[in-house]
Amino acid sequence: MSVLLVEDDPLIREFVVEALREAGYHVIHASNGEEALAWCKRRVADVLVTDVTLPGQIDGWQIAERYREQDPELPVIYATGFSPATPRPVPGSRIVKKPFTPEELVRTIREIAE
Repeated sequence: MSVLLVEDDPLIREFVVEALREAGYHVIHASNGEEALAWCKRRVADVLVTDVTLPGQIDGWQIAERYREQDPELPVIYATGFSPATPRPVPGSRIVKKPFTPEELVRTIREIAE
């Protein structure tokens, strides 16, 4: 199963990528919304895990909305600590509060996608 991880903090991104790979997932990662949408067009992920607040013009909510236009059933997990934006998760998604443990994220992926 492949996971697209969108996280702008390089330390968190590296930590999560390693944890997901150890759990057996193929991980593709992006550091901002523009990179994530480039992957989105290629339809490479079985699950989207995205930070909500990202640098640039595209936030995690928008990534999920656009990805779901192409793949309406894509499982989405939002990882967020604080977001000034009003939450607008896509239907059937989950929100994981930062800080989270690798086990918590893996469990959430399994619950939502498998």
